[in-house]
Formats: sequence, C-alpha cells, structure tokens
Amino acid sequence: MFEKQIRIPSAEEIIEKQPLPKSLVKIKHERDELCKDVIAGRSQKLLVVVGPCSAHESAPVLEYVRRLGKLNEQVKDKLVLVPRIYTNKPRTKGVGYKGMFSQPDPENKEDILKGIQTIRALHIAAIEQSGLSAADEMLYPENFDYVQDVLTYVAVGARSSENQLHRLVSSGIDVPVGVKNSTGGSIPVLLNSIFASQSPQVFKYNEYQVSTNGNEYAHAVLRGRVDHHGNDIPNYHYETVMEIFEGYSKMSELKNLAVVIDANHSNSGKRFYQQIRIVEEVLQNRLYDKDFKRAVKGFMIESFLEEGCQQHDVVFGKSITDPCLGWADTERLILDIAEKA
Repeated sequence: MFEKQIRIPSAEEIIEKQPLPKSLVKIKHERDELCKDVIAGRSQKLLVVVGPCSAHESAPVLEYVRRLGKLNEQVKDKLVLVPRIYTNKPRTKGVGYKGMFSQPDPENKEDILKGIQTIRALHIAAIEQSGLSAADEMLYPENFDYVQDVLTYVAVGARSSENQLHRLVSSGIDVPVGVKNSTGGSIPVLLNSIFASQSPQVFKYNEYQVSTNGNEYAHAVLRGRVDHHGNDIPNYHYETVMEIFEGYSKMSELKNLAVVIDANHSNSGKRFYQQIRIVEEVLQNRLYDKDFKRAVKGFMIESFLEEGCQQHDVVFGKSITDPCLGWADTERLILDIAEKA
C-alpha cells in the first residue's frame, strides 16, 4: 500500500517561486545552442560533460563548477564544457542514497520537497557563479519538469534507456539528450531508443495527454556493458563506434550522428584513473579515421575536487558514491583534450 506523506507542489508552482533569473536565461540559451551545434556537427568543438558521480552537497559542487568556469575560458575555442550536476542516483539494488533530489542531506531521511528546492538553488547558483549550465540525469521522467528550464544536457541512464516513458519524454526535451547503451550493450536496442527519442510522440505525461515534435539532438552514449557473469566489458573501442556509424547509415531516419564516450562505469570498470587512458585512446582513434572522428562528439568524465570516494561526507569535495578523478588530473586531462580536439 501507499502512505501519502506530503503533497509535492507541481513544477509550475515550484518554478514560479524559484525562477531562473532573467539575467541567466540568455546565458543558458547560448549554452544550449553551443551544445546542439556540437551534436549536429555544425561545430567542430568537442563536448565534455564532467563532474562528480553525484552532487551530494552544494558547497563543494559550486567550488568545482567555479573552477570549471575558469578553465572554460582557456578551452572554449575547442571544447564545450558542461558540468555534471547529477541530483538523482540510480541504485543497482534499489536501496541506499538516491541523490539530492530525494535526500538533500545524505545522512538524513528523504525530504523530496526540500530536495527539489535545493537542487534548483544549486543549478541556478552554478550558472550564476560559473557561466556554465549543467547536465543532470533523467532518472525519473515525472521529475524532469522541476529542472527542465535550467539544464543544457540530459542523460538517460543504462537502466532507463529501454524504458518507454524515458524515450517518449526525451522526444519532447528541447536540449541534447544522451541515451546510454543498456547494461547488456546491444547497439540495435540503443539505436531504437534514439529513433524513438527523435520521433514525434503522443502520450500521457503527468496530468495531460501531450504531443512532442521529437528531439533531433538525442544521441548515443557508450558506457560499456556487463556480461552474463557480471563482468564489465568496455565498448569505447573503434569497432563499437563504427557499428553505430553503420547503424546510422542503415537507419536513414536518424538525424545528427553523434557518440559520446562515457570514460567511467563499465568502460573503466569504475577504476577512475583509467578514464585518462580511455580518453587518450579515443582521441588517437579520432586522428586515425575521419568517420570515427565524425561520429565521436565528446566525453563524459567523473571527477571531483578530491580523487576517489568515501562512505560518508567527511572530506570536502570527495564523492560519496562512485570514485572520481581529482581536480588536478581533471584539469590536465581537459587541457589535453582541447589540445588534441
């Protein structure tokens, strides 16, 4: 049975009380267009979605984003940096810390209303303090409306990419949506998810029947796969990227060929330092083959102020979920990507 605990106001009510300031709307729109231009191939820049595995506390996330904003000034001619501010955390077994949206204080119980208010404040402050609008994961489609006006990039995770509602909602989003391959790694399934996201749809969303025009900026994210024995199998290599390239060629309805390489998760086996090697290999393959270069439009990288992870929030700027690169290595890696882009 369901026990009703507290009424959560609608997204319209929340946004009215916590609007994105008009001074930041223009910045956010400009950032959206930069990101779209990369995915569509109108820009030769590379997209880099980078930041902590999960945003568990506002202060270190804002410190990280401020640093990223300064670094952006050095690389903006070659890269589009999008801070990863993920406020919903998927759990393999369905229990545990589920992200700032549900638990604004990871050491206390769920408080979803406070969580919504906290993440809106965080996303708005991030734009204000760094000039960079962020990426977040659409773990729960019904929650997307609470942040739809502050995000420049939306991710659909491996456990969600085969879900029909995620695909339908993605078709109505106005910014690029990165659809990850499912944990099983099927490329045909991934291409079907992108096709559904790019297609016009009619469906029930929250309290309404809605229609969408399709999102031509929906694209592939390769994050590795898991085999039947639970082993991580990477899929950032040349062969998988070219399989997607060929799939786009065969499915002529698909628009805007784009692959983003997630350097962590099953590609690295969550060995966070391997992200550097993985990015370097992909950059070399971009030099080797013009079709590979045309397909690969960027990277996802998990990093924070301090490397590794911790079980409880003791060290400022250290992940409490998956381990991340530290800032010094992140800065060097981003500068290297810009040099080789």
